[in-house]
Amino acid sequence: MSAAIGKTTPAAEVSSGTSSTPSTRRKTPPIGLNAKRVISKRYSLKDAKWCVIPTLFVPLDDTRLGSKDSDECMIDSIAQSWAILANTTASATSSERATQALESVEKYLIRHDDALATLFTPPFNKTRHDPGYIKGYPPGLRENGGQYSHAAMWTIFAFAKSGKGDKACDLFSLLNPINHARTLADSERYKVEPYVVAADVYSVPPHVGRGGWTWYTGAAGWMYRAGVDGILGIRREGKSLVIDPCIPSTWPGFAATINVESTRFDVQVNNVSQGNRGITQATLNGASIDCAEGSIRTALDGGTHTLKISI
Repeated sequence: MSAAIGKTTPAAEVSSGTSSTPSTRRKTPPIGLNAKRVISKRYSLKDAKWCVIPTLFVPLDDTRLGSKDSDECMIDSIAQSWAILANTTASATSSERATQALESVEKYLIRHDDALATLFTPPFNKTRHDPGYIKGYPPGLRENGGQYSHAAMWTIFAFAKSGKGDKACDLFSLLNPINHARTLADSERYKVEPYVVAADVYSVPPHVGRGGWTWYTGAAGWMYRAGVDGILGIRREGKSLVIDPCIPSTWPGFAATINVESTRFDVQVNNVSQGNRGITQATLNGASIDCAEGSIRTALDGGTHTLKISI
């Protein structure tokens, strides 16, 4: 089983949408200098409903990437997802800010008609800033405003952590490569193997929906984790098994057999409330166990156990 997402300090701040015009194009300055500028300011939600990118890749002139006033890279999905994933409290991940950030991702970055989730928009093309190597790709290809599959999987995690099981599963289905080859026309557009995860998917004509690098194990690993850890909520933490599902409201439940550390769990989850998240009752081998926080934690003790869970 995979380990839980670590407790990482947030690298994104909420955007005010303000920026100043850079006077010159400069090479990337030392990270430490810019990092101090990022953490020294806070931005309100007064003018924008998403998070900006840290100023680690632009001149020291208060210019922000990912602001509503940016001509290119107006909004970036990584800043939105990790602003949620890096928070460890339930109130932070279900707050108005978190909701607004994910709504902005849905509005600007998830393109259902094209079956892709772009990294940011608009792509870099004419900016005077040097955001790094990604600007070397043509606009809409790979990391320059195409679908960067790592980041798309992190958005699934962010939906799940925010308790939005329907949206998490919908995005998982949209990104699932098999769904990019259900018809001959789909296959001719996608052009790559539909049984492995592509690292990227192109987002601009005439290549919209075309898969990029395949057999890309990093993206595949994150997709596996998004399904098992994020949606099914099954993860290992040290010597414990944690179960904290966030599933679609239409699911009646699910069953899973888990073998880890010589311990076996036969798990049955029943969605009696037709909700998304929040365990209300659980038994281990017929005896009630604590689920006061909406999840359960049980020891990996080398035994064989039956877990019955109600949401």
